[in-house]
Amino acid sequence: MPTVKLSGDLVNQAKCCGRANGRSVPEQIEYWSKMARTCEDNPDLPYEFIRNIFEAMEEPDSEATEYKFG
Repeated sequence: MPTVKLSGDLVNQAKCCGRANGRSVPEQIEYWSKMARTCEDNPDLPYEFIRNIFEAMEEPDSEATEYKFG
């Protein structure tokens, strides 16, 4: 994998936001990248709508239980 140089300011922001959201620095930067790509690909969708979709996708499935009829 190639090495990528990032500004110290970006890394510090990713540390702060990542800590608040339970993500590592690389995970936070990947999240921002994914969000930016999705927003650019879907300019008609509001940012909040896209963010809510990503948050829902990150929720663990373990909270759901199968309902058995009868």
